Amino acid sequence: MTRLELQPWMTAPETVTLMTVLGEARFVGGVVRNALLGQPVSDIDIATPHRPEKVTALLQAAGIKAVPTGIAHGTITAVVKGKVFEVTTLRRDVATDGRHAVVAFTTDWEEDAERRDFTMNALYADADGTVYDSVGGIADLEAGIVRFVGDAVARIREDYLRILRFFRFHAWYGKGPLNAEALYACDKEKAGLTKLSGERIAKEMLKLLQAENPVPVLIAMGETGILPEIVPGASDIMRLRRLASLDAAMGYAPDGILRLAALLPRERAVLVAQVIAARWKLSNAQKDRLIAASAAAKDMALFSDIQAARRLLYRLGPERFRDALQLSLAEETRDGAQWRSLLTAAERLTVPHFPFSGADVLARGLSPGPAVGKVLQAVESWWIEHDFPEDAPLLAAQLDDAIKANP
Repeated sequence: MTRLELQPWMTAPETVTLMTVLGEARFVGGVVRNALLGQPVSDIDIATPHRPEKVTALLQAAGIKAVPTGIAHGTITAVVKGKVFEVTTLRRDVATDGRHAVVAFTTDWEEDAERRDFTMNALYADADGTVYDSVGGIADLEAGIVRFVGDAVARIREDYLRILRFFRFHAWYGKGPLNAEALYACDKEKAGLTKLSGERIAKEMLKLLQAENPVPVLIAMGETGILPEIVPGASDIMRLRRLASLDAAMGYAPDGILRLAALLPRERAVLVAQVIAARWKLSNAQKDRLIAASAAAKDMALFSDIQAARRLLYRLGPERFRDALQLSLAEETRDGAQWRSLLTAAERLTVPHFPFSGADVLARGLSPGPAVGKVLQAVESWWIEHDFPEDAPLLAAQLDDAIKANP
């Protein structure tokens, strides 16, 4: 019998309180998987044979907040002194349509395990760390095999998002080749991806792209024809490979939006970015950043020294400037040493602050109107061209000259 060493999240007072109140309950899924791998744990999911109404009654009797966040599927959110837990009743699928499931509650732990997606996610552990595995999940986890529980096609037809989850989980936890049976099933059932909402696709794909090295998985997705369906026009996996290598070399955290931009074709990058942003229903901030990053090659062609870099930094802002630099460094046509040196130097740059506003112009006697904007524009252009000088008398003189030129 496998046993987890007691983890801080297991012995935290909030966790101990909840497990004591529930009585019959086990940790389940990702929290057990990551603990076995020695990886960080974030969300704590708990399974119990108690029906939702009993879970609610137990929590309320103990003074614990109970929120029916997914009551149709047996999920109650328990909030213990501000800490959030998801508590779900053991269940089995009664009917599925590839997106949603109708479930029936059960008291059978193995029946609950058999309806889960992958063996490494069908692991349970009780409060003392004893791990329960009825589907071979521990062996698969140790071997780095992402395998569907039971029949792969049947699991996918229950929820077509599991196709993308298969690739995402292999990118994060897999070792070596992808499981052949699972890969065949994903290829066979890929038409079902059209049933998925853009939000669900975006969530899975951005997580996949944030893996340390998603390239082997993306190649497999391309070979099955799944990647072009999800990321129209995706053609630049090698640029993404170089970007992932840069992340590792520079100690950068993988960034899903930037890596998505690296996948897009250079010739139509902005257009494709707009299509994906709409299809995936990205937030406005994500959409704007993806589109801006997709135009990075054009911006980077404008400079190759620090003075020009300061100009571009001022125009783009820090985040988009860094995106542009990283994508340029990932271009195979770039001199790697030169651009890496520029990236290191650019990280020390700060955005120049233009020292004048309309109030400064008006204070010098110019009347309100279009001339104010023309003066500011003229001074700003001069200031940028002369590499953002900070000499106050020089700047004041330049402002006075511009006002004289625009009476």
